[in-house]
Amino acid sequence: MRALDITALLLVIIGAVNWGLIGFFQFDLVAALFGTMTAFSRVIYALVGIAGLYAISFFSKERYHDVE
Repeated sequence: MRALDITALLLVIIGAVNWGLIGFFQFDLVAALFGTMTAFSRVIYALVGIAGLYAISFFSKERYHDVE
């Protein structure tokens, strides 16, 4: 599950950077790279959204503690 967590975290970071660019500079990086609402850009947006929902579960997980 650690690989899934890392992948989700990377997608959340990509989404956060994209939203920061939109907010500060009115520049949508995903749309610039893959086109405005093309099928592939919609897949990217959907994956980022799913990763964000999955990342909510990080708050309730206790698996990153030291094992003695």
